[in-house]
Amino acid sequence: MIATARWKFENQLLSRVLAVCLAARAVPVAAQALQPAATPAPQGVYHNPVLFADYSDPDVIRDGAHYYLIASTFHFVPGIPILESTDLVHWTILGHVVDRLTMDPRYSMAGGNRYGKGVWAPSIRKHGGIFYVYFPTPDEGIFMSSAPQITGPWSKPAAVIAGPGLEDPCPFWDDDGQAYLIHSVTGAGPLILHHMSADGKHVLDRGRIVVRNPVHLPTLEGPKLYKRHGYYYIFAPFGGVAGGAQAVLRSRHIYGPYQYRVVLAQGSTPINGPHQGGYVETPGGEGWFVHFQSDGAHGRIVHLEPVRWKNDWPIVGADPDTETTGWPVPSGPIPGHTAAPSDLHPQTSDDFNETVLAPQWEWNHNPDDAHWSLTARPGSLRLVPMRADALLAARNTLTECMQDNAFQFTIRVDLTAMKSGVHAGLAMFEEFPSGLAVAQSGNVRRLSYFYLQERVKGPALTQSAIELRVRVRADRARYSYSLDEGKTFHNLGGATPIHFSWWKGSRPALFAFTTLASDPGAVDFDWAHYRALAPNPW
Repeated sequence: MIATARWKFENQLLSRVLAVCLAARAVPVAAQALQPAATPAPQGVYHNPVLFADYSDPDVIRDGAHYYLIASTFHFVPGIPILESTDLVHWTILGHVVDRLTMDPRYSMAGGNRYGKGVWAPSIRKHGGIFYVYFPTPDEGIFMSSAPQITGPWSKPAAVIAGPGLEDPCPFWDDDGQAYLIHSVTGAGPLILHHMSADGKHVLDRGRIVVRNPVHLPTLEGPKLYKRHGYYYIFAPFGGVAGGAQAVLRSRHIYGPYQYRVVLAQGSTPINGPHQGGYVETPGGEGWFVHFQSDGAHGRIVHLEPVRWKNDWPIVGADPDTETTGWPVPSGPIPGHTAAPSDLHPQTSDDFNETVLAPQWEWNHNPDDAHWSLTARPGSLRLVPMRADALLAARNTLTECMQDNAFQFTIRVDLTAMKSGVHAGLAMFEEFPSGLAVAQSGNVRRLSYFYLQERVKGPALTQSAIELRVRVRADRARYSYSLDEGKTFHNLGGATPIHFSWWKGSRPALFAFTTLASDPGAVDFDWAHYRALAPNPW
């Protein structure tokens, strides 16, 4: 066995768990109330959240010496990011599972849009040497993609169950080779189990309800099915995104009946809604639970909790039967094998020097590939604006996740090829977007700030390039610009709210669209630079 690095937490839980049981044997456990350190953690120490980024509905598996995490992406494309780690704490982005969403033309913004639709909570498993990812779309069905390697190529999504109203699927292959698929329904609950073909491509029956408990487990969703020591376990959150908790159900028989316990809840800590995620074990058998917490405009950020087993029930965090006063956070082996570099994190900045997009980028819908390029002007991302009346109706808006509670995101835009009617710039992309836009009317270009119906005029531009910047701290953004290649920046607009919308957090984004039917020319983005900031007040 490869030795694991030792770790410790230097914090304590803020208070005891709220001692309310939802069933006779329920064991509610408080979420660990840990926040990121202002300075890098010492060797062997980690702080929650491990990913201050909107990797919502995470699922995780281990394959040899590596852990892989996937997350929901809804309308953003490519869909389902794959993150890789050797210790469950430090992650990088490998790529995505789904290149395009082809279930409805509106995913390409033809005849409407699909904001908030698309890929909901996915799951990942490896069976028979093949990686499988299952995901639902709320109006089209449950789909599966597979690949011989985690880096792909991934098969085109195929419908395992066609039709609306299904969510949160998870496959399971039993010891005898029989395959099953468990899922919930849109709106959450009950949990339905299907017998599935061994190749994982289609279900063999209409399914059987295995859990329905609207009184004690309302809004039950996100099931993950496991087997351990002869018991079948369903890890499933309940109670809703912002204020729910995590339950675990077990049975000696896959179709039940299932007992349940509440294993993770907010209690009196500030960590709201700690639930929905995946269970994984290290090569040495240590258990860990990766889950999300709803954090407002930042979306659903990722926490890591140690898991111990007692009488074949998982204990997530601290055990209320024995640790009743000022519980110290448990110490033990750090997950993984060797210490990962402390500066390892998901990719953010991009100089656009490659011929393919870096893996952090996701379009607002399926892109029109004829209207963007990394080779037309080498060293730049070129957007050829398409016709739209406003930003949310525009195609080819390029986004990435926030990775910190506070950060700075700066871009350089070359306007040389831009023509009349075009609006281009930097935004925090969401249902209520804000940002800085350069608009050209005839031969005149002017910078402006926008948010809802508010517009603040900036300077008329005579030079061909401008730097635009957004600084985010908590749930506010502030915009600025530079006309002297970054030597000085000038604020435009005030502190602007950002929001959680379409089930996703707000995102920095690059955009270009035109309101005219004439030739739009092109807009070239020379680079996008991201930098984490201390989470201080403005």
